[in-house]
Amino acid sequence: MNNEIYQTIKSRILCLDYAPGCILNEKVLVKEFGVSRTPLREVLNRLEWDRLVRVLPRTGTMVAEIEFQQIMNTFQVRLGVEEMIGKLAAEHISEEQLQQLSTLQEQCEKLLDKKDKMGLMAIDRDLRAILNDSTNNPVLKNISEALYDLTVRLWYAVLDKGDWKEEVQSVFDEIGQTITVLKDSGGKFGTLRRELLNKHIERIRQKFLGISV
Repeated sequence: MNNEIYQTIKSRILCLDYAPGCILNEKVLVKEFGVSRTPLREVLNRLEWDRLVRVLPRTGTMVAEIEFQQIMNTFQVRLGVEEMIGKLAAEHISEEQLQQLSTLQEQCEKLLDKKDKMGLMAIDRDLRAILNDSTNNPVLKNISEALYDLTVRLWYAVLDKGDWKEEVQSVFDEIGQTITVLKDSGGKFGTLRRELLNKHIERIRQKFLGISV
């Protein structure tokens, strides 16, 4: 499979450049990437396996809809996964990775006065990548990344609702709390990861449904 094409199309889906429900035109994509239909279809099949697209007979490939309840169910699974990531990261994280987190927090602070949805999403993904890597568990890392991809479109869709600085501040604070707990032996980091994700879910629910539960 052509990983470059896969990552490009996946990024467009996650950032809503390809809107939920739209049909991906294979002829256009083949021309854009300069490949035949075979490698393109390998990519589309992988995206279908990721549950980001649906292949419809006699119609084509459709970007998967954002289904709120399905995403909430996925978040439930992520809560357990995040707790496990926290426990393992506390045991294995390196000084270099802690420094990467500090650099990431500095980058996040710059977005307080600059609305850049893709930039904030990249920082959020990098945060999780650092923590996933620090677990030294590639199976857990793959599961975490797949679950994140299934939920991140809903967050991206509601970023325009509410105060931008509040959303950036929440990511900034998350990184800061992460660094503080990990430097202080990290004994409660699994619990913190779960609590932070719960707060993230609550913000999304309020923005998407306009209610607090």
